[in-house]
Amino acid sequence: MHKPTSPPPRFRRALGLALVPTLALGAAPAMAAGTQAGTTIRNTASASFDGNAGTTTITSNTVEFKVDEVLDVAVAGKDSGDASTRAGATGQVRTFTVTNAGNGAEGFRLVASGTVGGNGFNPTVTSIVLDSNNNGIHEPGVDQVIAADGTIAAMNPDDAVTVFVISTVPADAANGQRGAVSLTATALTGSGAPGITFAGQGTGGGDAVVGATRSTALAAGAFVLTRATVTLVKSATVVDPFGGSRAVPGSLVTYRIAAAIGGSGSVAGLRVTDTIPTGTKYRPGTLTLNGTALTDGADSDAGVASATGIDANLGTQAAGQNHTVQFTVVID
Repeated sequence: MHKPTSPPPRFRRALGLALVPTLALGAAPAMAAGTQAGTTIRNTASASFDGNAGTTTITSNTVEFKVDEVLDVAVAGKDSGDASTRAGATGQVRTFTVTNAGNGAEGFRLVASGTVGGNGFNPTVTSIVLDSNNNGIHEPGVDQVIAADGTIAAMNPDDAVTVFVISTVPADAANGQRGAVSLTATALTGSGAPGITFAGQGTGGGDAVVGATRSTALAAGAFVLTRATVTLVKSATVVDPFGGSRAVPGSLVTYRIAAAIGGSGSVAGLRVTDTIPTGTKYRPGTLTLNGTALTDGADSDAGVASATGIDANLGTQAAGQNHTVQFTVVID
């Protein structure tokens, strides 16, 4: 652990010699802090005057000092809003940017947490991943995993890296609950109150000085649990050969299956199936979805029907959607 000290005399002299540039650095703490750490600044004054021998020019001694490193960092979420998820979901991703806002090369410790104030559920962070090819897309097997508490190598001033926080949603998370994960980046050299100095540990051999961000920054990104439900209601209408509604041989029975998607979010891979009852035969060409005829064969539409049953593939459906599958059989 580095021991912070008060600003050394050399650093105080530097402040006195270059007051205006120093104030300019303090005015924009979220950006790289001006002149790069380790830069030597030199200045020599001169004077000229007229004398008996003509104009004479003299120079002063040269004053020089080395620019110290300012430790600053910025963390920001890159996602446009909360991400929908489901109970028990694994590999859930939130994306962040970590920027070296100081003026020297600096590495950072990254810590991710699923315990954030206001959470309805706490995601379990499984790893932190660096975007190795800088394409902004989490690619397992391509991007570098650095665990849930790791470090990133020294970054030059103004350099930024995209970081993915990967987590798992608890199996008991309830519909509509919100759970956030946070990412904190802290300078490896040290952190603390602005102005704390780590003697001799700055880039280029100077000191490292904690900047306005306290050398640590945090951002959060959230998930919202969406759980959709499906209900099926089946009904039958009978038309007999005599114009009535009795179930007798030769009667047509039209089955109607109403599927309603409730809750929030969506369901994937929704299929509605039914078997042809014993004592009846499927009437070819009667399968429909929402009143639109489907072919009986396995082709590009959503339906398949045969002597044994029907199958309507509804795919992904959002909550609030309603669909009706219908088909007809003849009583033997």
